Amino acid sequence: MTLAMNTNSTAAASRRHRSLGRDLAGIAAIIVLASIGYVLFPDNLALLTRFIAIALLVLSLDLVTGYCGIATLGHAALFGSGAYAAGIVSAHYGVTDPLLMTLAGILGGAVAGLICGAVILRAHGLPQLVLSIALINLFHELANKASSWTGGSDGLAGISADPLLGYFEFDLYGHTAYVFGVVLLLVVFMLLRLLVRSPFGMLCRGIKEDPLRIKAMGASPKVALMKMYVISGAVAGVGGALTAISTQVVGLDSLSFTLSAESLVMLVLGGTGSLFGALSGTVIFILFEDYVSAANPFHWLTMVGALLILVVLFAPRGIYGTAAGLLSRRSEAVE
Repeated sequence: MTLAMNTNSTAAASRRHRSLGRDLAGIAAIIVLASIGYVLFPDNLALLTRFIAIALLVLSLDLVTGYCGIATLGHAALFGSGAYAAGIVSAHYGVTDPLLMTLAGILGGAVAGLICGAVILRAHGLPQLVLSIALINLFHELANKASSWTGGSDGLAGISADPLLGYFEFDLYGHTAYVFGVVLLLVVFMLLRLLVRSPFGMLCRGIKEDPLRIKAMGASPKVALMKMYVISGAVAGVGGALTAISTQVVGLDSLSFTLSAESLVMLVLGGTGSLFGALSGTVIFILFEDYVSAANPFHWLTMVGALLILVVLFAPRGIYGTAAGLLSRRSEAVE
């Protein structure tokens, strides 16, 4: 019995060691890729900052879809709410501190997550998708009609941000905004890694696998899912606020169905239920889309569609998920 306990303790320590190693590797990968982007594309940092904002959206989508099993095609509603919240407090209330604008984006995204979660979680499966599509259209139309606050189809202008921490100005080339975005991504990534491994994160995974059993154990699946939806909204709000701060304009495209669908495609491409999969899917999709659209501007959508078909048929866990599974089985075979 003592031997079994020692074996279990050793196995648990080994798992914690591997998990820590993956965390450090993920942080190092983000820093390395961000540094490479800064060096290779110094004139396109505004575009790279946009990529970071989209990565935050995909991470937030992974929380509800990958870890909780909630079907949604309207997650851009949370992203756009964060963007408009940050833009409105700046354009209409004179709040120009970038940290306060980010906080406004977090609150805006969280409130939108609360509203969307309250509606979507009343259904299951296909009806959830229908409700999410209805919600993104409602959010889009609300922003369009409330033109005195949002600018309507012309976009919300008049947004400005003071120098970050009083020293680093947001220049036209996007240097400060890019570094700010990388820092936000690192902080969010580390916090989410702690969240998904926490008892609450494990509870959400259990709800995805067997909600009836979780309910029989005394937990409330709906309350837990609602909490995760609000957290997801806060993360998406960070991405939206970053967009508002970096571009100093918020348009209706931040609340579009297209953005919601593309974020889901990125998540599936990398692998659901994995923060690393969400990030890798975002990078792969954007790079592939940029490359094939430049190589063949007339048929690039066909190439993107072919890639997605191949991934779904031959790597149903996503590119990162499939690769990680193969490496895990190989390491177990060696041991």
